[in-house]
Amino acid sequence: MSSHETQHRHGACLAATLAVLALAGCGPAPHASSTPPTPEVTVITARRSSVPVSVELPGRTAAYLIAQVRARVDGIVQQRTFQEGADVKANQTLYQIDPAPYRAALNSALAGLQKAEANLAMTTAQADRYQVLMTGNAVSKQAYDNAVAARKQAAADVAAGKAAVEMARLNLGYTEVVSPIAGRSGISQVTQGAYVQTSAATLLTTVQQIDPIYVDLSQASAAGLQLRRDVASGQVKLNGLDQTRVTLTLEDGTQYPLTGKLQFSGITVDPATGSVTVRAIFPNPKFVLLPGMFVRARFEQGVNDNAYLVPVPGVSHNPQGQAIALVVGPDNKVVQRTIQAQKTLGDKWVVTGGLSEGERIIVAGGQKVRPGMLVQAVDARSPAALAQAE
Repeated sequence: MSSHETQHRHGACLAATLAVLALAGCGPAPHASSTPPTPEVTVITARRSSVPVSVELPGRTAAYLIAQVRARVDGIVQQRTFQEGADVKANQTLYQIDPAPYRAALNSALAGLQKAEANLAMTTAQADRYQVLMTGNAVSKQAYDNAVAARKQAAADVAAGKAAVEMARLNLGYTEVVSPIAGRSGISQVTQGAYVQTSAATLLTTVQQIDPIYVDLSQASAAGLQLRRDVASGQVKLNGLDQTRVTLTLEDGTQYPLTGKLQFSGITVDPATGSVTVRAIFPNPKFVLLPGMFVRARFEQGVNDNAYLVPVPGVSHNPQGQAIALVVGPDNKVVQRTIQAQKTLGDKWVVTGGLSEGERIIVAGGQKVRPGMLVQAVDARSPAALAQAE
């Protein structure tokens, strides 16, 4: 090895030694703190609120009035006098059945009535004469009694004749088939020339009134049972039928612009579905709603004065599907609570159990804490929390 290389190696070793000594002269590095900082969470204070007890139910629309127009006499349909699918008025003529045989029957009944009236006049006059003659013993008591009986029989014949005329007149009137209600006509079930029968009650057409229109909803009997329990316990105050307004969502997801009223809630449970029928009524001036449409209705059944409104971030669910919330206790430690929260109202959960008045619920920062940890709680409405949210 040359002297030059030896000097170079000694120089490198000396530089390394000096570097180590320089580092050692800086002193030992400061130790990090062994206690982590207290995590900060944002909380809200639980306050009781008056929350509407609303329910959303599926259902179908049904006509307000339905009239099945049927034949009330036998005969041939001579003409149909309405347009299928058009609006018809009450007592508007829809069909004309051949009236000729019924007009003849009326004339025959009128003739029979005239004959009975003539016979009554004759027997009445005879009974009156016999009454006078009997006072002078010109006729026997038996003859007079027979004359009185004949007069009564003639009077009964007149009454029967009048009834026959009335029936014949009714049957003649039934040949002109009219609509019993105002509404929208359906498809005609018979054509001109068809033979209809009163014994078969031949269906001619159907007229439906759809303004207003009914909406029949199905509510699970278990939900109604829970509501009745809440009312009995005083937790929920019911609204009257006249105060209940119903909103409607149509098949395509759009909102029906008009509100309806709750008519009644059934008391019989359908054994096949386990539900009861709730009926609402809606105005339908533009005929947007048609019978048989599937809809969803929402209405308020009452008011719960003991519920809490908790922002959505403040409620989560455990693996069992139960709703839970993290609460900061009086000692500033985190406590996990199982709560009852089945629905939302806007951007908040409606909590009906599991919380107490004045408790602090974590709504932000909960992902970095766990039950039992000591935390620093900041009110969500404080300037610091609002600035952090921005």
